[in-house]
Amino acid sequence: MKALLLAAGYATRLYPLTLNTPKPLLPVAGKTVMGYLFDLIEPLKGLDEVFIVTNKKFYRNFEEWKQGFRSSKKITVIDDGTTSNETRLGATGDIEFVIEKENIKDDLLVLAGDNLFEADLSKFTDFCISKRPSVTIGLYDIKDLILASSYGIVSIDKNSKVVDFKEKPAKPESTLAAMCLYFFPKEKLDIMKRYRETDNAKDAPGYFLEWLYKREPVFGCVFKDKKWFDIGDKKSLEEADKEFRKEKGKNA
Repeated sequence: MKALLLAAGYATRLYPLTLNTPKPLLPVAGKTVMGYLFDLIEPLKGLDEVFIVTNKKFYRNFEEWKQGFRSSKKITVIDDGTTSNETRLGATGDIEFVIEKENIKDDLLVLAGDNLFEADLSKFTDFCISKRPSVTIGLYDIKDLILASSYGIVSIDKNSKVVDFKEKPAKPESTLAAMCLYFFPKEKLDIMKRYRETDNAKDAPGYFLEWLYKREPVFGCVFKDKKWFDIGDKKSLEEADKEFRKEKGKNA
């Protein structure tokens, strides 16, 4: 298995914090967001390489971070060639780019570089493997219908199959938010290319999910216990920092 961390955004909503530092390398409670992501990845025994896709502006930042970071996994930093927020490939474009550039043939675990959460990802990958050859996504139960209108919201049936997806619905029918956590079994590594070739293809992964579940089975694995943060702006960054500091204080 390989992992792909999406880190090619320009995080303009976090300026000036991200003028010279990529969002995944910002500190939260004394550790980078990327460090927390590797806490999730390190225990995965079947995973041997992590690809970090970034842009030309921040490529050197990640290479320098890599030099001082210890991991049991091989880490490969990839420059997607973009230089601005206007020319970025987006999540779906970067997934396709890395699969083709690195000629990936193994199962692929994809995580957004700005998602911050604590979980046992081996339970997630076990669930995913049980659903192959279908694509599986991570879902977080935010348990708040009002808050749900700010996220891509998923409904699943009793077998965990996705039966509905709506991006920021005015009247949510579920509180399951899509986390930008994907498992692509090796049998489905061409699916992103197929999506990108359609006339309605858009960069945001929610649109890909909406396209995919209407064409073939997609399954959702629900995370309920630990908190999940989508670091999109200063408020969410501050909330994550506060929560993780509180957790560290409890465990001290």
